[in-house]
Amino acid sequence: MQTEIQTELDDRRFMTLALALGRRGLGRVWPNPAVGAVVVRREPSGPVVVGRGWTQPGGRPHAETEALRRAGTAACGATLYVTLEPCSHYGKTPPCADAVIAAGIARVVAAIGDPNPQVAGNGFARLKAAGIAVDVGLGVAEARRDHAGFLRRILDGRPHVTLKLAVTADDKAGAAGRRPLAITGALARVRAHLMRAQSDAILVGIGTVLADDPQLTCRLPGMAGRSPIRVVLDGRLRLPLSSRLVAGAGATPVWVVAASDAPSAAENALRAQGAEVIRVGRRKGSLDLAEVLARLGERGITRLLVEGGPMVAASFLADELVDEAVLMRAPHAIGGDGIDALEGLPLTALTNAPQFTRLAVEPAGDDTVELFARV
Repeated sequence: MQTEIQTELDDRRFMTLALALGRRGLGRVWPNPAVGAVVVRREPSGPVVVGRGWTQPGGRPHAETEALRRAGTAACGATLYVTLEPCSHYGKTPPCADAVIAAGIARVVAAIGDPNPQVAGNGFARLKAAGIAVDVGLGVAEARRDHAGFLRRILDGRPHVTLKLAVTADDKAGAAGRRPLAITGALARVRAHLMRAQSDAILVGIGTVLADDPQLTCRLPGMAGRSPIRVVLDGRLRLPLSSRLVAGAGATPVWVVAASDAPSAAENALRAQGAEVIRVGRRKGSLDLAEVLARLGERGITRLLVEGGPMVAASFLADELVDEAVLMRAPHAIGGDGIDALEGLPLTALTNAPQFTRLAVEPAGDDTVELFARV
């Protein structure tokens, strides 16, 4: 006979699987959440996974309908593990809650509810009204982290911001004269590219573009298609038409954020090359970062990776717009003539700030990776 302890262990195991499946969609499904779902039947020999699903590229089909499709008739009487409350409204697809009911699911185990006003408990209510047992809260911490972008956009109207910094042992982010410099090793760079693949958009300032002429794509083998939207903060529209970003705008979109008074001729030239231009106001002489994030949220961006440089990183920190930070630290030093990681701020404005907590410190070859989250 199935004991309560064994049921709890099985529930945790299958929710862990659902969470892992959901992460496959990170960076590919915005503005939708990257949900994972698992359909499990209890057989005399024990529980059997009969269907797995995750939100598909572009946000549809949803994870629940994918898992139910694969389970087929085996879903009847089974348990559905899902990382977010099944939707209950008609959008571009019918409600997932209706599909769960129609499939004959007997029990739903969900990690968290959906704060979208069109759902907000209605999915669970519809399931319960149909006689389905509903348990909520298993894996809640992991689910909140995985769905942080979706939740942030729904609740705050902006994307979840992760700041990524690569620094030397003496807290420098570049060589004198802002010359390009490879700071971290191969394993840390692989991790950075995976972060790009799991982000909807990546943001840098025009200073970084003028200094480095970066591509800002995911360059891991076979993952070029996972490259995020490239966003450049460029108040005066100085982005060169000859840059690699503009040259690749047809393959991977480039959005240039400019001040409302930037030259219209420069905007027209960039648009002619396939880049988009977004106009925002200024705050204290610089682009209004809160408005920048709001405009990105309006366009569906849920997860934003801020990669630099020092002025942009410091500005996001000073405006309290950083939700998470990843600090990749190399073991070597540059010296006093190097460029500080944060323009005008000590790195302790992040590492020792009371509004952030250090989640973990992990090795990456000779480098270390420190993870921080806003309290």
